[in-house]
Amino acid sequence: MSRYAYRAALLHALDDPCVAGPDAVTHYDDGLLVVEDGHVAAFGAYAEIAATLPAGARVTELPGRLITPGFVDAHIHYPQTDVVAAWGSQLLDWLNNHTYPAEQAFADRAHADETAAFFLAELLRNGTTSALIFGTVHKTSVDALFDAALARNMRLIAGKVLMDRRAPAALTDTVETGRADTEALIRAWRGKGRLGYAVTPRFAVTSSDAQLAMAGEVAAAHPDVLIHTHMAENREEVARVGELFPGAGDYLDVYARHGLVGPRSVFAHCVHSSDDALRRMATAGASAAFCPSSNLLLGSGLFSLKRACTCGVTVGLGTDIGAGASFSLLHMMGEAYKVGQLGGDALDPLHAFYLATLAGARALKIDGHVGNLIPGKEADFLVLDLAATPLLARRTATAATIAEKLFVLSVLGDDRVVERTYLAGELAHSRDGAAPVVNALVAGWDGYAATPPTAP
Repeated sequence: MSRYAYRAALLHALDDPCVAGPDAVTHYDDGLLVVEDGHVAAFGAYAEIAATLPAGARVTELPGRLITPGFVDAHIHYPQTDVVAAWGSQLLDWLNNHTYPAEQAFADRAHADETAAFFLAELLRNGTTSALIFGTVHKTSVDALFDAALARNMRLIAGKVLMDRRAPAALTDTVETGRADTEALIRAWRGKGRLGYAVTPRFAVTSSDAQLAMAGEVAAAHPDVLIHTHMAENREEVARVGELFPGAGDYLDVYARHGLVGPRSVFAHCVHSSDDALRRMATAGASAAFCPSSNLLLGSGLFSLKRACTCGVTVGLGTDIGAGASFSLLHMMGEAYKVGQLGGDALDPLHAFYLATLAGARALKIDGHVGNLIPGKEADFLVLDLAATPLLARRTATAATIAEKLFVLSVLGDDRVVERTYLAGELAHSRDGAAPVVNALVAGWDGYAATPPTAP
């Protein structure tokens, strides 16, 4: 049994601070995290936990550092890695000019393997340990991603795009081939290591009624998979959906009539969803992915987090690479604040932190495993350097509260803040490229036995 202990400031969310109040986020200025066999064994004040350690136990001291749960990206496209920072107009033109040409290359397994390796390294370098990910229409794109994630022991959920119309021929499947590929991928990967599957129609514009119906049937046949798609991102897109589905009440109704709206559904964007649609999402248990960077870059609009939360929708934070401009969820916390300011609602830093951790895990239905660092959960965690740059060091030194420090990190921070990323207790990324720090095994320690949580 492997046991390691880390002393630093600690922070995690136990609930939504907007609902449960400030006590929903727990902070220890001098804390101790204990990890046993890849799971959290103890998390709390150093003075309390250290007193229970056996004589001679070794603790890794991390002064000036903050330990948090790994970030959870609620919406991202790995095949769009190479179109980050691509100039363009709005959504539909951007897809045609940048996304579709890039995605055609993923028919080649070697290209998919190379991109998947780079993509996962970028996630870890930016502190993202779990994510909900779009592949391409090609089955091999998802095989490549899952192979790479399994080798790194990452908790990821991904799916093959379903797209049978209004797209280049090289990127379209059929109802029959889409079903066969999706079923084969579910059989091959679901539950392997820490992997999960999501049935993934791109959006209503590019799937026929027959394909959306098939997606709903496959999701119903596999009650442990998610449903991942886009909705109401851009006004032109919303208008196009209205033309293609004249009998539907609204965009959400297009999905609902095909069995695609429920507690396992994650809808990216929802910028132009009405209050009625948001309330129906909440009633069904569906979640939204807030992608502030891509919404700004493509001119899609300003998502109202306050309105979505008031309607009862669970909201996670997404980078939406490649329309999003950064892999960093710290950066997305800052972008979400700016969007809120433009909408007349300043985002509280503690709520932003919740969005990037536990809220994302809840949206992805993996909060029984990750999202915070309560004992028994998988030890996916970050060591953040509050003095990663001279300006950060100067600003965080004068920050009076943990909320102020978080806000400074969200505005001034980037991948340099992430000093180390751990997956299931193992070092997966080190900022300086050094060999993993070797913690002395706490031999003979039989306390804090961590029992893996039951899958939700």
